[in-house]
Amino acid sequence: MTATTHPTPSREALDLTRGAFDLHVHIDPDVIPRRVTDLDLAPRFLERGLRGFVLKSHYTSTAERASVVRAAVPGIEALGSLTLNSAVGGLNPLAVEIAAREGARIIWLPTVDAENEAHEHAARPAGAKLPLWAKLQEDLRARGLPVPSVPVLDEGGRVKEALRQVLQVIASHGLVLATGHLSRGEIFKVVQAAHEEGVEHIVVTHPDYPTQNLSAEDQVELARRGAWMERCAAPSYSGKVRWERLFEATRAVGPERTIFSTDFGQPANPPVEDGLPIMVDQFLAAGFGADDLHRMTVTNSVSLAGVAVNA
Repeated sequence: MTATTHPTPSREALDLTRGAFDLHVHIDPDVIPRRVTDLDLAPRFLERGLRGFVLKSHYTSTAERASVVRAAVPGIEALGSLTLNSAVGGLNPLAVEIAAREGARIIWLPTVDAENEAHEHAARPAGAKLPLWAKLQEDLRARGLPVPSVPVLDEGGRVKEALRQVLQVIASHGLVLATGHLSRGEIFKVVQAAHEEGVEHIVVTHPDYPTQNLSAEDQVELARRGAWMERCAAPSYSGKVRWERLFEATRAVGPERTIFSTDFGQPANPPVEDGLPIMVDQFLAAGFGADDLHRMTVTNSVSLAGVAVNA
């Protein structure tokens, strides 16, 4: 879609998302082109009555930046995160510890450097349209910089000891673990290991996305094990995931273990602050009730953000 064809959220959707956190946004400053800066986004969220957002970068910790946003825009609850790609040393428990002490809330397992993504990238036909991050990866390699993938399992298919150390740090600080761009098999093993190491908050990152491709049955089982299923607006808005697939998986899992986020910030996508209401409008049209949608966008996101419900 072009900028002139982005939908306008309905009043009902705007009302249902008041107080929500968007736990997955990509915004400037970043090494990849983004639609808006975090300082510009913050007052837009406040105007909409949105509670806050989590800054995500594929390449660096955003915890310090989030603290700047909170200081510069009183009233917004901007939270930081860390993604364990090669740029921060991969499965680096020290990096997680430092990010936690800086105030990070979410730790993503490898995304752009996941072995799963490396396999998917190698299978793309020549001339295929690449995501913005994939273009950057190619540029880094063209410059002779090593960009190794970050395996989470050892050669025997067991969770790596370095990952267990990461999970222990996440558990000790009460942080949220997100599974990133791992494969189905990796996700199941990581969720099991996270439970073993005492991690209380586990989010399966966009399980419907083609590189994760978890069936509804898989998602129900992971939810039964205490994980949250993240429904992201960006993959469906861009046509990578049918909206109907999100509806089906959400009905199967139920609102109790489902959260909505946008994954927005790309220049071609709608304004980030419109993302959650646009998503809610799609689910309203599919017959989902207001109470369930409020729970998936507001109640559950506030819980995972780790802030007081009535702050």
